[in-house]
Amino acid sequence: MANSDSSIKFVLDDCLTEIKFLPDSHVKPTTTVLNYLRSLPGHKGVKEGCAEGDCGACTIVVAELNGRGGLSYKSLDSCLLFLPVIHGKQLITIENMAIKNGKKLELHPVQEALVNEGGSQCGYCTPGIVMSMFGLYKNHQNPKREIVEDAFTGNLCRCTGYRPIIDAAYEACNNPEPDHFSTNEEKIAGILEKIGEDKSTIKIIAGNQTYLKPFTINEAIRLRKEHPDALIINGSTDVALLQTKKKIFLTKILDLSGVDELKLIVEDHSKIAIGAVTSIEEILNFSETRLPALASILSVFGSLQIRNLATLGGNIGSASPIGDTLPVLMALDGKVRLLAQGRQRELAIEDFILGYRKTDIETDEIIALIIISKPSKSEIVRSYKISKRRDLDISSVSACFRLKLDKSKNVEAIKIIFGGMAASVKHAGNTEEFLKGQPWTRENVEKAMEILFQEFSPISDARADAESRRIMAKNLLMKFWIDSEIKIHEVV
Repeated sequence: MANSDSSIKFVLDDCLTEIKFLPDSHVKPTTTVLNYLRSLPGHKGVKEGCAEGDCGACTIVVAELNGRGGLSYKSLDSCLLFLPVIHGKQLITIENMAIKNGKKLELHPVQEALVNEGGSQCGYCTPGIVMSMFGLYKNHQNPKREIVEDAFTGNLCRCTGYRPIIDAAYEACNNPEPDHFSTNEEKIAGILEKIGEDKSTIKIIAGNQTYLKPFTINEAIRLRKEHPDALIINGSTDVALLQTKKKIFLTKILDLSGVDELKLIVEDHSKIAIGAVTSIEEILNFSETRLPALASILSVFGSLQIRNLATLGGNIGSASPIGDTLPVLMALDGKVRLLAQGRQRELAIEDFILGYRKTDIETDEIIALIIISKPSKSEIVRSYKISKRRDLDISSVSACFRLKLDKSKNVEAIKIIFGGMAASVKHAGNTEEFLKGQPWTRENVEKAMEILFQEFSPISDARADAESRRIMAKNLLMKFWIDSEIKIHEVV
């Protein structure tokens, strides 16, 4: 099943679907899956609420090969998905949930549960709720409360209230039976495998747009050199907003989401290497028991729909001063490995980030790996995020602290790193210097808080004013001291 340079293939309604991007076609490579579906006569259940991945009205589920002969199911925001991203995947919408048995329409178990518990609401947001619950249904049996709640953090409209929706999720996911998707899984997997056999680059030129989608790392590097002006995307959760919210026309894109060689997590006794295209959700699941500080910040990185799509390479590459992962990665001595044709180099993340939205990446390089060090058992690492909402919100201030004490409980080494306090994520260098060698006491921490209060000159914006940010920062230092005392007493 050979790929045409200008076409993509995926499964919709259990059938192989091909889109050819012709010069005069109304469908463009940056057409979102949301807008594509709504252009079809039979897929209007998906809705646009915010066009930025916040409301969940556009939630779909995408199934892809899991490497074990089956499929994995992920809920995604279709408003952030450019069409070529779903090449080689199965696209599942609300219209695919119920099936006809003769003349009778049989609801999917998640739909049935919502009806039984009174969790259904208006037709605008109910489809997104159903799809989020379907993703939960396909991934968790008898889930805990926090997993159920997390599945719905990206669905903001709950006209009927939380309780009936959560009760419906418990009902549907209590020892779930195989559904009609399970019955069809072998067939769908076979179609996707055939699509995936062809690793030739998809090159779409439609009007004034060029969209490049390689499937090998060598091809990605070659295209990067040939097209240094191309905008690189991994998951497009950030870049898509340039189009949907700022109405910027994206002329050239290099899409690395199909490069499986960049989707990996490798661990040894001292380090962990993470591929740049590895999703935030995969990293969260991996780090829960290994790197709690990283897991803590990733758990409030965004909704499940966002985490299933967003990548670590994208978060670092954006060089945002409020990028949630950066304080933790810097505290863990994070490095980025950059690849180009015939060479590679590694940079500490704090050297890679040069300033506001600016990085030290050459025009022929891609981010391939993020390498972090494992803290020793004697070190205490904690991360924090302050935002107006707990879930699905941008940080006002974020921070990560890494502390090592000597036998006398003096500070042998400390890292204090903040996001949201400057044009880029920064160390609190003066505060670190004051605390080194000092007894780790409340008195010294209170003195350090005053130094920290004067160390940054943050801006005021919609998320917080400058004075509030400075207060948040110094109070987080005290919070870390309290948390560290709890940890020390637990060890003792």
